Amino acid sequence: MASSLTFCYVPAWNERSLSMTATDPVRAGRREWTALGALVLPTLIISMDLVVLILATPALSEALHPSGTQLLWITDVYGFLIAGSLVTMGTLGDRIGRRRLLLAGATAFGLASLLAAFAPTAELLILARALLGIAGATLMPSTLALLRNLFVDEAQRRFAIGLWVTSFSAGTVVGPLVAGVLLQHFWWGSVFLLNLPVMVALLIVGPRLLPEVRDPAPGPFDLPGAALSVLALLALIYGVKRVAEAGADPTALAALLVGAAVGVVFVRRQRRIAHPLLDVGLFRSVPFRTSAMINILIGVVLAGIFLFVAQYLQLVLGMSPLEAGLWTIPPTAGIIAGSLLAPVLVRRIPAPRVVSGGLAVAAVGLLVLAQVGSEPDLALVVTGLTVLGIGAAPASTLSVDLIIGSAPPERAGAASAVSETGNELGNALGIALLGSVGVAVYRGAMGGGLPVQLSSEEAAAAADTLAGAYDAAAGLPAAAGAELMAVATEAFVAGMQLAAWVGAALALAAALAAPALLRRASH
Repeated sequence: MASSLTFCYVPAWNERSLSMTATDPVRAGRREWTALGALVLPTLIISMDLVVLILATPALSEALHPSGTQLLWITDVYGFLIAGSLVTMGTLGDRIGRRRLLLAGATAFGLASLLAAFAPTAELLILARALLGIAGATLMPSTLALLRNLFVDEAQRRFAIGLWVTSFSAGTVVGPLVAGVLLQHFWWGSVFLLNLPVMVALLIVGPRLLPEVRDPAPGPFDLPGAALSVLALLALIYGVKRVAEAGADPTALAALLVGAAVGVVFVRRQRRIAHPLLDVGLFRSVPFRTSAMINILIGVVLAGIFLFVAQYLQLVLGMSPLEAGLWTIPPTAGIIAGSLLAPVLVRRIPAPRVVSGGLAVAAVGLLVLAQVGSEPDLALVVTGLTVLGIGAAPASTLSVDLIIGSAPPERAGAASAVSETGNELGNALGIALLGSVGVAVYRGAMGGGLPVQLSSEEAAAAADTLAGAYDAAAGLPAAAGAELMAVATEAFVAGMQLAAWVGAALALAAALAAPALLRRASH
């Protein structure tokens, strides 16, 4: 394994690296586990930055006065550019060195964080968030690919990937909580300054702890292919999110068509040239292809159902964003437990069966959520989400491990990018597909019988979303407002129930298919 890569370790590593052989993998020691900490922290920060603006939006809106469109771009451009740039950055790391790209990305992420924190205008904040997205795309595949090189032993690598997955999941919970504390004492830009200590620490310890690994014969960088991949992914993800927000309107359909067409051109180019940006031959491996699809599926069910649960907690149960965030701690604990349990289970049970079992448990969690009714039931929601997390986590951890393990070591960066792009695409698809299911049920139930006191605009808003119905109810007499809220809540919960049933069916189908499709990975 080591012979196919260029290892540029610091002097303390040289003796150990020379003793490595393909038949006698070296187990990681204290230095490697310390290095894992250096890789996990930036992953935590990246996921936190995806959600910190949820609480900061009111304060920055008051300070910068962005338009509605600008506010959407401030929120979305970070995730868009991470997803669109992952493949390019993952492959770039294979060529120039994963540690080099990681440290360059950390520098850029820190500087962009400073720009975001002190941005005086909405336009400059959008630019800063875009730069953060591009820099984040350099960090994510680099951290995961370096795990492949730090942990040669398969069992240790799985445990390390479990910790990596845990850190990403934990960031989505820690982010709003920490942001809430900061916003009570400081200005909205303080949420971005959290990034600086972590990036500075990575720049200090990274050169000492992390090995430099690159493809020894990468060939020329496919710049046209990089442009095509970014355009295709951005168009596809924008189109999917547009469907979730506005339905299949001409803008969404045009974006999806452009993304698909450019994607076809990209794939054909990669098959034709001698040094492709992405080795599409990786997808000929059934375990690789199946693991990538499972990764997308997990993103679909998690993102889709969390979309409904977030609204249920804040609108139906009347929680503040901070309170809702606190109640996601038990499900996050389930994700952490499941991620750390996966490496233990595969010591006794073949990985394909663990993945299948995890997906089956996730389906049970979704079925629990499908039982939530219009009467407030916090315990049932938290229980369903926790079971979902416990099941999805080992399936996600092992599917990521199978993706990384199925690829040649010199392509670990590209394989990591495929894994993470699949997750981002799954998140967008989950919000669009399961969200569309819920919206269709809600709008069908709210199509008639709205109070006559509502104006046409208020009636349209009430029939469109649960938040719109609650806003409209606030302007009605008490009895009429309570009736509207009850009808809207029942319609929303019916949509959430159907979305949970659809998610459970998808997870169960994947659970049944996974053992046969992944069996080759265990040989």
